[in-house]
Amino acid sequence: MQVSMPCVLFAASPSELRLKGGTNAEMAPQIDYTAMVFKPIVEKFGFKFNCDIKMRGYYPKGGGEVIVRMSPVKQLNPINLTDRGSVTKIYGRAFVAGVLPFKVAKDMAAAAVRCIRKEIRDLYVNIQPVQEPKDQAFGNGNGIIIIAETSTGCLFAGSSLGKRGVNADKVGIEAAEMLLANLRHGGAVDEYLQDQLIIFMALACGVSRIKTGPVTLHTQTAIHFAEQLAKAKFSVKKSEDEEDASKDTYIIECQGIGMTNPYL
Repeated sequence: MQVSMPCVLFAASPSELRLKGGTNAEMAPQIDYTAMVFKPIVEKFGFKFNCDIKMRGYYPKGGGEVIVRMSPVKQLNPINLTDRGSVTKIYGRAFVAGVLPFKVAKDMAAAAVRCIRKEIRDLYVNIQPVQEPKDQAFGNGNGIIIIAETSTGCLFAGSSLGKRGVNADKVGIEAAEMLLANLRHGGAVDEYLQDQLIIFMALACGVSRIKTGPVTLHTQTAIHFAEQLAKAKFSVKKSEDEEDASKDTYIIECQGIGMTNPYL
């Protein structure tokens, strides 16, 4: 999905991608992250896409199916994500699918809420336990995603997946701790969104800036190849804002190449 999106944006006509496999699996963003964090932020580049989750699939069986629909654009707009604002909402979903008991979803949610409460006391944390419908999930799985939304529309997430032999509390706490870590660094995007925005920054028309926590190896790699392939220019500098002085916060800036769609 990530690989195809920049391509179909510059196609001659609207596209429908039918993607099959695991929707909630290790070593990749869960589809909920794509729908709830990646989508609203990447749409700031000036396009819309629709992500329809037909069937959820889990390791090792896969079997999931997602349909992505999008129309081409003439050009991408640059983005500026440097003002984090303050956290205004925390919400999420803890799911079980297949043979796993609903109690597992409730336990993951409750443990995550307790963990967040220790650090953020003044916000209601709304994590819904969900039993995935039988006809919308293939195989067995459990996991959780928690999202923090800020006053300026920034989104941060923490997520985790259950594995055989790992108790539900631990899964919930792992997601909560990931979210809290992403709220501490002062950036305006979380560590997993950083690298997913690089290709769009490279193709956009104008200067894009994002404020991040520590720059991940994924992001460094994405920058390297975007510079090689698209001939865009990136700079990564320590943030000079006073409030970031004590934090590991960076500004990634890119002079985009202003790719234009030859078909439009």
